[in-house]
Amino acid sequence: MALTLPDAQPPTGLLPLEQAWLQLVQTEVETSLAELFELPDEAGLDVRWTQALTQARAYTLRPAKRLRPALVMAGHCLARGSAVVPSGLWRFAAGLELLHTFLLIHDDVADQAELRRGAPPLHRMLAPGRAGEDLAVVVGDHLFARALEVMLGSGLTCVAGVVQYYLGVSGHTAAGQYLDLDLGRAPLAEVTLFQTLRVAHLKTARYGFCAPLVCAAMLGGASSGLVEELERVGRHVGLAYQLRDDLLGLFGDSNVAGKAADGDFLQGKRTFPVLAAFARATEAERTELEALWALPVEQKDAAALARARALVESCGGRAACERMVVRASRAARRSLQSLPNPNGVRELLDALIARLAHRAA
Repeated sequence: MALTLPDAQPPTGLLPLEQAWLQLVQTEVETSLAELFELPDEAGLDVRWTQALTQARAYTLRPAKRLRPALVMAGHCLARGSAVVPSGLWRFAAGLELLHTFLLIHDDVADQAELRRGAPPLHRMLAPGRAGEDLAVVVGDHLFARALEVMLGSGLTCVAGVVQYYLGVSGHTAAGQYLDLDLGRAPLAEVTLFQTLRVAHLKTARYGFCAPLVCAAMLGGASSGLVEELERVGRHVGLAYQLRDDLLGLFGDSNVAGKAADGDFLQGKRTFPVLAAFARATEAERTELEALWALPVEQKDAAALARARALVESCGGRAACERMVVRASRAARRSLQSLPNPNGVRELLDALIARLAHRAA
């Protein structure tokens, strides 16, 4: 059974097209996600494992934007020249979202996160302390295997090659995450703006934006030219998204973002606004920035956070990052203009890019 994405001209009085489109994607993908946790062969293994998967299911199905599945649908429609979505593509997108969940679980452990999508991360749900972290890593590994099983079993043409491509991208994502964590141990003076942009490209842009568009286009039989154009769009919008995330990680509101607004400071992350501020700072301001980011976690209190925010702002780091977000989102939207526009899908992507670049959460 195939579904059709909303037409580009909705009747007056309905939800805006972009919102209706995202709601359709969320509904279909979350229905598929729920089905992926129905595992008869594992139901009788042990009650503890059943309880763990119940927690993982609840974590996975929390309200979320489902950006990657939305990009999958858009990429496939652009390649096929039609808004008709084959049922196997919803399953593939759900598998991709499950792979994303696996990465979130591991990221939460690595970052010692206390909040994910407005609620405790999986490792806090499973058990307190180190035990919960160990258990969450194992559950994440299970979801990784399940995600591959689902994507490969979607029944779509050429899916094996597409999954192979996506796994290669996921390897680069691991490299980006490693660099993100490892650079957190280096003095600010030893980290460059180029390195922060490389982390953004590896950790977020390629995996979260380029790959869903490219994989979907490949599944739809796209030409190499269209694949390259979609990769370019994804690279620019992914950079804009990550740089906005860097701003939210220091200046955001946890009640809106669904995650801690001081998380990047507590973890000592070397993000673009911080390095941009450091590059523009006086010698005294650089010394203070180094001292603030080197503080032990227990000393990074509200006063330290307020001072860190004030310095990054007064030294121009926040403004520089805002300019980069605008530049990257404009580049993404310019790249869109060369793409086909079946059923207004290009306009949907354009509206989505604008929303992501200016989001508050």
